[in-house]
Amino acid sequence: MRKSDFEYDLPEERIATYPLTQRDESKLLVFDGKIEDRLFKDLPELIPSKSQLIFNNTRVIRARLHFTKTQGAKPIEIFCLTPHGQSVEESMNAQGSVLFECLIGNLKKWKNHTLELILPGGIVLKAHRKERLGDVFVVLFEWDTNTSFSVILEQAGKIPLPPYMNREAEANDIDRYQTVYAENNGSVAAPTAGLHFTQEVFQRMNMLGHERMELTLHVGAGTFKPLSEGDINIHDMHAEEILITQTWLHQYLNHEGPKFAVGTTSLRTLESCHWIGNNLLSHGRLERLGQFDAYALPQERTTSECFNALLHELEQRDLQSISLKTQLMIRPGYQMKSVQGIITNFHQPGSTLLLLVSAGIGDSWKAIYQHGLDNEYRFLSYGDSSLLYFT
Repeated sequence: MRKSDFEYDLPEERIATYPLTQRDESKLLVFDGKIEDRLFKDLPELIPSKSQLIFNNTRVIRARLHFTKTQGAKPIEIFCLTPHGQSVEESMNAQGSVLFECLIGNLKKWKNHTLELILPGGIVLKAHRKERLGDVFVVLFEWDTNTSFSVILEQAGKIPLPPYMNREAEANDIDRYQTVYAENNGSVAAPTAGLHFTQEVFQRMNMLGHERMELTLHVGAGTFKPLSEGDINIHDMHAEEILITQTWLHQYLNHEGPKFAVGTTSLRTLESCHWIGNNLLSHGRLERLGQFDAYALPQERTTSECFNALLHELEQRDLQSISLKTQLMIRPGYQMKSVQGIITNFHQPGSTLLLLVSAGIGDSWKAIYQHGLDNEYRFLSYGDSSLLYFT
């Protein structure tokens, strides 16, 4: 399979660069072998009785920092991508200093001097450029208070909108490019399938007996990286940090009804944990998941077996949670293990997210996306939604 197999023509005017006024007024395309057009607020009535919906509760951080040497000059932008040498949780809670891997805009203006930014309350944030790692730099941030880095970013940073929006973040994006249930700081992109949910939708879910479960994957900028040209298998899949907890493992295992992932990041977390548990059973090691590791492990094990293995390991180590990296690539031919379907937006042509959708519903994605284009659906992060049953 090649990247060209997952391309389609997406007119620029179909990319939603701003959200709707009401989150749950977006369109919802339902696919269960046939296509139906609904509204997102109808979702609780459209899923099977007593379903479990699984959400990614990561929170988008204000990861873009602008440092200006002189008034009126073009700023040097430091885009904080991922912690260097620490977990996301450790870095967000860091006080006084932290290391981050960053992209740097207007790099030629940053010699080897220290950059400074004055924050509210007189806090001075300093940035020191350290080693280069390919396209990114390790940056040491220092500040002279015991304030956590997550608070520093809230005071100093800007919301990192996806590049295809072609605009700067505005005041409304602070709220709207965040799910209403966002909790754990650490993402540089929103888990956009969740942007449609409102408290009213949650209330109707509760009334109808559906269950809500939350887990955490911190979304990295690699989610926007297009597939490499040619064979899809040569693409270097980005790694993201997931948080495995006893709480959500128990909740998943105790629910006997249908299960649906809310977004590709929730699905990637569940499927990754299936294979991390599978690897633990096979080799006795609890470790990060590589891009193709899943395809070499025993395929017959159930998710319940794999999750119970993870739960037992956490209990043996007396840990409530553990953070690990996943590089799992879900591509056509992959068999979903953990859920019966997914709630997800419409994704970019030639993206790893479209590969994942294709793995779940086969070539039906082509008819679904064409229907979306023909029926005025809005695409990408601020766009409309779909409920897809896996085949």
